[in-house]
Amino acid sequence: MTTRSILITGCSSGIGYDTAHTLHKAGWRVFATCRQVADCERLQSEGLESFPLDYASTESVQAAAQKVLSLTEGQLDALYNNGAYGLPGCVEDVPREAMREVFETNLFGQFELINLVLPAMRKRNTGYIINCSSVLGFAAMPFRGPYNASKFAMEGLTDTLRLELKDTNIHVVLIEPGPITTDIRRKSQPHFEKWIDVENSACKTMYETVLKPRLYAPKGQPDKFELPPSAVTNKIIKALESNRPRPRYYVTTPTWIAGIGKRLLSSRGMDWLCTRH
Repeated sequence: MTTRSILITGCSSGIGYDTAHTLHKAGWRVFATCRQVADCERLQSEGLESFPLDYASTESVQAAAQKVLSLTEGQLDALYNNGAYGLPGCVEDVPREAMREVFETNLFGQFELINLVLPAMRKRNTGYIINCSSVLGFAAMPFRGPYNASKFAMEGLTDTLRLELKDTNIHVVLIEPGPITTDIRRKSQPHFEKWIDVENSACKTMYETVLKPRLYAPKGQPDKFELPPSAVTNKIIKALESNRPRPRYYVTTPTWIAGIGKRLLSSRGMDWLCTRH
């Protein structure tokens, strides 16, 4: 039986790390990419094939795609777009360049990578493209504007791609987690510090009393309904093992609640739901 292959991004920790190791143990040939070379070397020491892929760099995306297609001789079975980061803050405090940087990583780089591997999948008329979205990809929450926007955009492009590929055997899937145990808050801190001018913001009190205590809180008790990264990995495996995967896979109770709310509640009702703390 031919070994199936998958390219996964954002594997330094959290969801990508768990998925890469789980699929590797299950017999997949896993190409686990990270932005930093040091993280790739660590994954290599753990037995994974790993090389750099930085969504923000076209050169990096192109080099990674060329490498994985060369290593698989054009036989890549699946792509899992997982890498992303958040920029906490009020919309009115986010500069244009900051928004652009978020979209370069959370959207543009991901679809550039898709477009580079799609020709090989089309040639074989088979493949899986799995994009990691979020409950924030269809239900916005305050103080997460750039992340909300990039995930909403990802969902729109992913839905479009799925429609455009409906007559092929290439499956396009969205994974929609809610609260998962990852390092996303810690990794958001430098972006917050770089771009958000707390001292001169009309939202200064909110930053000091609500956002910063949560953003810089030490790891302790998990959030309500928080699940481990393996909960996401399990949904990815379900999609990869299906000949007709669902367009969307919800992960965590808040995702299901928000999904039901979008169908049943008015916009004002969703505003109430999404601002409950």
